[in-house]
Amino acid sequence: MADTGAKARSYQDEEHAIQARDVHFDFSSVPLHYIPGEVLATHVTNVMHLVLPEGERAMAACLAEALPFIDDERLREEVTGFIGQESMHASSHEGARRHLQDIGLEVESYVEKIAWLIDRVLGDHGLSGRARQEWLKERLGMFAGMEHFTAVIGEWMLESQRLEELGMDPTMLDLVRWHGAEEVEHRNVVFDAYMHLDGGYARRMRTGLLASGMLLPLFVISTAYLYRKDRSADKGRFWGLQFVSATARGVIPSFTTFFTEMPRYLRPGFHPSQLGSMDNALRYLAHSPAARA
Repeated sequence: MADTGAKARSYQDEEHAIQARDVHFDFSSVPLHYIPGEVLATHVTNVMHLVLPEGERAMAACLAEALPFIDDERLREEVTGFIGQESMHASSHEGARRHLQDIGLEVESYVEKIAWLIDRVLGDHGLSGRARQEWLKERLGMFAGMEHFTAVIGEWMLESQRLEELGMDPTMLDLVRWHGAEEVEHRNVVFDAYMHLDGGYARRMRTGLLASGMLLPLFVISTAYLYRKDRSADKGRFWGLQFVSATARGVIPSFTTFFTEMPRYLRPGFHPSQLGSMDNALRYLAHSPAARA
């Protein structure tokens, strides 16, 4: 394994174990615009119910493929727990997506296209031998870069009080905070799996830039699609202006995150443990209504 910059770390002294939580969300009373008066911000949040589940399934499949090559038992435990959490994320967000579709937001065909695209770009491609191993490392590098952004956005969702002040539907607020807390909790795992199998800084830099370059347009295109599919008469006319306004008022994370976070991720000594507060994440997960249910 190359050892340039950040180092792979041993999990032998870690006491906290990552594991999937059995959660239940009741979406039956969630309105279409569950952030009152914020149509565009609602659809930015909706991207998590469309894009993330498909990406998380691909990420979980990639980590499962990497498991046989991981000989650190604690890291294997963390990867197994991560896969379980990502599966729960996917199923929980799928429940939200089905509910939103039932009340008038047609998204099925778009989700199918996203699933096809992710499989084409980030699937295993049926490779074998050395080519398969190199492509596995490349995918781990890209997923590690993506997880950096989901951890940063997850921390924002967990810590921000703005959504609660606006009266966001409690079920959806719990969903995004629960997901955000688990993103902070397992922020290290994909990065450490990449470092264990490869660890090369050049690949980490290249794949991190690719991850940023893929995520930003996907979020913008998905938000625009959802806004266009929203048939509500009161949704407003210009989604771009709503986006700028929501960003300025702190209702959604700034799109500049995709640029400002890259220098931090690309520092040779960076490690995801430098992100967020594990204590805050675990505190929320202990009291989340969905987890307690």
